[in-house]
Amino acid sequence: MFDKILIANRGEIALRVVRACREMGIQSVAVHSTADADAMHVRMADEAICIGPPPSSQSYLSFPAIISACEITGAQAIHPGYGFLSENAAFVQAIEDHGITFIGPTAEHIRIMGDKITAKETMKALGVPCVPGSDGGVPTLQDARRVAEQIGYPVIIKATAGGGGRGMKVAHDAEELETAFMTARSEAKAAFGNDEVYLEKYLTTPRHIEVQVFGDGKGRAVHLGERDCSLQRRHQKVLEEAPGPVITPALRDRIGRVCADAVARINYIGAGTIEFLFENDEFYFIEMNTRLQVEHPVTEAIFGVDLVREQIRVASGLPMSFRQEDLRINGHAIEVRINAEKMPNFAPSPGKITQYHAPGGLGVRMDSALYDGYRIPPYYDSLVAKLIVHGRDRPEALARLNRALGELIVDGIDTTIPLFHALVEDPAIQQGTYDIHWLERWLKENVVAPA
Repeated sequence: MFDKILIANRGEIALRVVRACREMGIQSVAVHSTADADAMHVRMADEAICIGPPPSSQSYLSFPAIISACEITGAQAIHPGYGFLSENAAFVQAIEDHGITFIGPTAEHIRIMGDKITAKETMKALGVPCVPGSDGGVPTLQDARRVAEQIGYPVIIKATAGGGGRGMKVAHDAEELETAFMTARSEAKAAFGNDEVYLEKYLTTPRHIEVQVFGDGKGRAVHLGERDCSLQRRHQKVLEEAPGPVITPALRDRIGRVCADAVARINYIGAGTIEFLFENDEFYFIEMNTRLQVEHPVTEAIFGVDLVREQIRVASGLPMSFRQEDLRINGHAIEVRINAEKMPNFAPSPGKITQYHAPGGLGVRMDSALYDGYRIPPYYDSLVAKLIVHGRDRPEALARLNRALGELIVDGIDTTIPLFHALVEDPAIQQGTYDIHWLERWLKENVVAPA
């Protein structure tokens, strides 16, 4: 087991890893930019080291700065959290060349799954169901028209190196295809430095279902059920729950077995998430995230496992602490992402926290790095907290979420808390009848005022 782990991240996820290290008796090292000198993860870690100025490119994304921090502190392993360098194959290769362990999958698996065309081809070969679409990239508009005619409209054009909804456009007919194709390529080039795109059939009313998998790197893997992440705005997840309201035990077992078998066959190590669109009781693969997800706490709640602890265990060479037959779902969990954003336009709202009170009580978990007097810097992602609730069933979890939101106080900045106050009362949320497009429609019809 490692003696010391460096956490190459910030905010609530860095604090999450610090806590896991402390429970395991492992020393933790926090890295931070100058803007994060007073951050909670810096205060809570056993050691802290500044790695550069506020811009991520000069701090949290700097290979030399992070590797130097490991060498200075003697950290034997790096936990990347999510975002930043968590899915950067070149970074993984670089730290391994320096004799440092990456707590996550291999560089090869990150490369395979980081390119969406290669990922789709790999998953199809492993027996994972995929959305009908182009075989590889689509270099010209003529090629796009040919594929669209074959699979039928509507179609969606996606950047092969995409993420977060960038480089992604829908065309409902041939007339819309040219603009969508050109716009997607332009966005992809600007966002990722790669303008390659591919086409897929556009499902009209799908849900976004993702399956949590975990492998030991030696041909053994398990699945930990699914999460429903259909409540999204501009392809960004807003609320996640587990298990999925519309997924039956038979469907769960079927897709879970397929996913666990797929990652076992490629000797995948650590946590991963295989994401699907789900429509008419069928699953269609869209991508695999080779890291810990923002929404991992809902899976932890219903299975009673610590995924970060498990990541550290298998990275050190220890076997997984559970088998598939040990994993049983207990109740229902919901997570809401609280962002420093001003309603109704979701404009960023950095600033000083003048008062913070976290909710408590049975079945309530608050993952946050906020505290009274903390100043949220304007340089990074707007996610500042995650409220997770767990109940014996979905109605109890929703009631607990409603109660916890009423206790939560975040003053001094604007947040998305008013959005969740409104959503939790909506019949579609209470009944679980929403799809991936529901929230966008709801936001057009409902004005959510700031608190």
